[in-house]
Amino acid sequence: MKINETIGIDISKETIDVCTHSKQVHSVFENSNKGIKQMSKWALKNSPFPKEEILFIFEHTGIYSHEISIGLSSLGLHFLPVPGLAIKRSLGIARGKDDKIDAAKIALYGYRLRDELIPYEMPGENIISLKRLLSLRERLVKQRAGYKTSLKEQGRVLSKKDNKVLLGAQQKMIAYLTKQIEKVEKEMESLIKEDGELDKTYKLILSIKGIGAQTARFMMAYTEAFTKFENSRKFASYCGIAPFPNSSGTSLRGKTKVSHLANKKIKSLFDLCAKSALQHSPEIKAFYERRLQEGKTKMSTINIIRNKLLARIFAVVKRGTPYVDTMKYAA
Repeated sequence: MKINETIGIDISKETIDVCTHSKQVHSVFENSNKGIKQMSKWALKNSPFPKEEILFIFEHTGIYSHEISIGLSSLGLHFLPVPGLAIKRSLGIARGKDDKIDAAKIALYGYRLRDELIPYEMPGENIISLKRLLSLRERLVKQRAGYKTSLKEQGRVLSKKDNKVLLGAQQKMIAYLTKQIEKVEKEMESLIKEDGELDKTYKLILSIKGIGAQTARFMMAYTEAFTKFENSRKFASYCGIAPFPNSSGTSLRGKTKVSHLANKKIKSLFDLCAKSALQHSPEIKAFYERRLQEGKTKMSTINIIRNKLLARIFAVVKRGTPYVDTMKYAA
């Protein structure tokens, strides 16, 4: 696909500011299904290029940008949601903020990189639903953790007899949130089982020692059923477990380290998976102990194990067969 025109969209809750790069024409529309259709017609009318050569580009803002993605996809238009940090860093230092200017900047960002950008393809409905359920579960777990921490501290210093309502209300909230978390998890399991391809992928991932159900769900959701990332190395960079060099000239000779720009939730899940694999996989445990005997650090070894597990996930999915623990067959 050859991109000759980029159209920048700055999204807010109620409105969307749109700017064409070629003519620098600007307009504002409602952030609704009707507004998105009007915006699409306006954009095509104000661009000298056919729709096959036009790329709509906007900042990924969660639920607000998701509606635009659905609308543009249904109209057969090319589009790409981009992380806000990528746009900000590409355009240098800026003062102030204005929606009209931001839309023009987004269009400029897309035009500069037009030869490198690949239009986004919407994932299936089940993947979208799985992402939403994972996000909901995450919020519920955080709320429950907050009540648990508060209850633990208050229970330690307050009299149970004199604070029945205070402590009892929190206990009930914890019990209620636990039930809702279980309900969400059952819904996710049901959604996966009803989709043959997702169910197969799910079982393949779980065949790897150390990988649990929550990690498997996150992997399927955030790789969009393993279509969004070409290989494990790229996903390792996305979730912050890929090591990068840290040196410059002759003065800076730092240790190779991972980036702080990452999906920290998935990174934390792989940390738990690595520690679980140490307990349940003789192969991983032997590797870990051998590295320590060689004088390597614990954290660098743990990070290698994270990458090993991630590489195995991509391998079993690509191969279509469960993971085989070859160590138990060794003589």
